[in-house]
Amino acid sequence: MSIRVGQGFDIHPFADDPGRPLVLGGVRLEGRGLRGHSDADVVCHAITDALLGAAGLGDIGTMFPDTDPAWHGADSLLLLAKVVERIAPTWQTSNVDCTVIAEAPRLSAHTEAMESRLAAVLGAPVSVKAKRGEGLGALGREEGIACLAVVLLQAR
Repeated sequence: MSIRVGQGFDIHPFADDPGRPLVLGGVRLEGRGLRGHSDADVVCHAITDALLGAAGLGDIGTMFPDTDPAWHGADSLLLLAKVVERIAPTWQTSNVDCTVIAEAPRLSAHTEAMESRLAAVLGAPVSVKAKRGEGLGALGREEGIACLAVVLLQAR
């Protein structure tokens, strides 16, 4: 098969620690950080899962388990780069599209920086869209942030 599509999803609640930084798409933002074993970058995690799924290599929890102290506090952009390196002999990323769902902070002013950071790692165009939960469910109540991602891989 010469092309493969992968989808990814990630969600993290906000951290109780007021000093924890908020990182999305490899960009550090103002606001409450997310709780997680690594830096909890839901954008990088969703894209990582999409890449691994498209390549038939499982998911982020299999490759970087939260039970392994080596990944505690890890920079998720570096984890994404490791996955890109792993699939590079067989697959090339054609494009990535992701949707971040968050009531706060407002992300529209930051999507271009996220796209740039992610594209530099992926070697492909990246689209980041920001949506709100419109007050519905846990995301609408500002309990956390989620991201959905789709990738297209082409065989080398």
